[in-house]
Amino acid sequence: MTDLDFPLRGDFIPLDSLLKATGFATSGAQAKALVAEGGIQVDGQEELRKTAKIRAGQVVALKEGGRTRRIRVIAGEAQPD
Repeated sequence: MTDLDFPLRGDFIPLDSLLKATGFATSGAQAKALVAEGGIQVDGQEELRKTAKIRAGQVVALKEGGRTRRIRVIAGEAQPD
């Protein structure tokens, strides 16, 4: 089950920025450590690139304490020019 829907502004968000923006990590350093430790999956595949481009339609999963937390990235509203 998805824990959080994240509306994306733009084409993509780097993975470490997404983790910080959603509160799954309290800092950029913690986000980078989570990725480096291999605790993150994107669409069911382990992701080790801290700045992997996450796009609308993808699901990011973080396993912690025997529980899986998920972020579903959705298309946000278009920004005015």
